[in-house]
Amino acid sequence: MMTSKRFPTLPFSALTLAAALAMPGLAMAENYVIDTEGGHAFVQFRIPHLGYSWLYGRFNEFSGDFSYDKDNPSAARVDVTIKTASIDSNHAERDKHLRDKDFLDVSRYPEATFKSTSFTAKGDGTAVLKGDLTLRGITKPVSIDVTEIGEGPDPWGGHRRGFQGSTRFALKDFGIERNLGPASRDVEMILSIEGIRQD
Repeated sequence: MMTSKRFPTLPFSALTLAAALAMPGLAMAENYVIDTEGGHAFVQFRIPHLGYSWLYGRFNEFSGDFSYDKDNPSAARVDVTIKTASIDSNHAERDKHLRDKDFLDVSRYPEATFKSTSFTAKGDGTAVLKGDLTLRGITKPVSIDVTEIGEGPDPWGGHRRGFQGSTRFALKDFGIERNLGPASRDVEMILSIEGIRQD
């Protein structure tokens, strides 16, 4: 009688990794940390002022990361945390007001977050990124129009990838009821994100 040899059973994760390594055409998702220390990422906003011009500002302190697989962009993931007290509209008294309970109420809500739920590439270097934005303790879905700016090696031996995106939402959706006039009910967020790949 022939006896069969028993082979050790590999866990599912190990089998998946082995299969990926055996298929040279199968790429793995790349993980990136947003380069905020180098000053190559920005979270900005603008809102109409009386309907006559634009008021611009930004958040100076934020952090985050993302993953991206060029062969499977729908699996992309983004996670960003913003320090709301870092708001900067280039006017100290206005910034003080923006931090109080009429607007961001930073003492109660020191952070705003964005966590992606889907990424849909259009095939022309643009995409729609959807996710949950939490601001003033309120979480709402938002949709961000995204353009890939580029990717490649940097002068310091690393690898970088950059995107730009924009979205618009109503202030009242996040509990900001301050009346700024009929032209100033919505705010536009402009995001410029450069990530450093983590090898």
